[in-house]
Amino acid sequence: MSPLLKAVEKQGVAGIQRKRNPTSISPKDFFTDTEKLRKEFAKLIQAEPSRIVIIPSVSYGMANVMKNISVGASDNIVVAAEQFPSNYYPWQRLQADTGVQIKTVSAPETKTNRGKEWNERLLEAIDNNTKLVALGHVHWADGTMFNLKDIRKRTCEVGARLVIDGTQSVGALPFSVKEIQPDALICAGYKWLMGPYSIGLAYYGESFDNGKPVEENWINRLHSENFAALVNYQPEYQPGALRYEVGEHSNFILVPMMLEALKQINQWKPRAIQQYCKSITQKPIALLREAGFWIEEENARGHHLFGIRLPEGADMEAIKKRIAKNKISVSFRGNAIRVSPHVYNTESDMMKLVRVLMGK
Repeated sequence: MSPLLKAVEKQGVAGIQRKRNPTSISPKDFFTDTEKLRKEFAKLIQAEPSRIVIIPSVSYGMANVMKNISVGASDNIVVAAEQFPSNYYPWQRLQADTGVQIKTVSAPETKTNRGKEWNERLLEAIDNNTKLVALGHVHWADGTMFNLKDIRKRTCEVGARLVIDGTQSVGALPFSVKEIQPDALICAGYKWLMGPYSIGLAYYGESFDNGKPVEENWINRLHSENFAALVNYQPEYQPGALRYEVGEHSNFILVPMMLEALKQINQWKPRAIQQYCKSITQKPIALLREAGFWIEEENARGHHLFGIRLPEGADMEAIKKRIAKNKISVSFRGNAIRVSPHVYNTESDMMKLVRVLMGK
């Protein structure tokens, strides 16, 4: 969970204060900031704003995908092992309902060329019966990067959809819809997008046009801007992907906060964030590797998120206690210590972590 920028906090406070006098909120205000937010996110991922929707969570965004995927017992869905549950449970539900097979592709045990081999395994798992490939851009536990361009090419060959959970990457790692051409990209807002909790953003491509959203709300229907005519019920949805937006997506507190955060990220630029994270982690990572710790090879992971696995015989519980005592904030995911540096960190922060891990 990212810290809150001061400018983002200011927008949240203003949004709360605005509710003191709701007469100041006009009908057009239900649409103005949400349109700005779609444009800002579209700018970040190189997409059309009409294909961007506001969602409350990744699970909500994936539910829209699940509702519009047709599968049977002879079909399969390909996922990476130990990916985040919100990008697994929807497919588990489909399996229970339809009998579709889930192909879970594990990482190789090897410590060299691990990322390369994992990507090769994923490509091999996709066959003519694959209907969906659901992945992150990087693995949430250790930052291993998936080669989405090659995976997209393979899904196109077999007629499968590609759905990406971008929560652990978009905002800190460059992502282009034009380049990858996913069918859907789902992102929570509270991590690398630097926004508040309980708001996210999603992209839905043309393969989801004319689909059925998980909910039927008034604001996603055609001409909903005309409040006086809302009882003239409309069978048609707003254009593009807007049918998939959550009800009450005009949230007058969270939307301005998310918008302010995205403006800052677009100013910083993900490529520059990656370069900065690389500059402050190269030396510390080299020292850890020399000491027997394992970190994914540089060309097979993001610089903003990586996992550290301990040398054989190291005491994880003792290391956890040292990390807590020194007030270092990292995450423990499986057998990996997940480290997530950003622009608010320095090389000295990383060197402190190195000393603590080594027990110095």
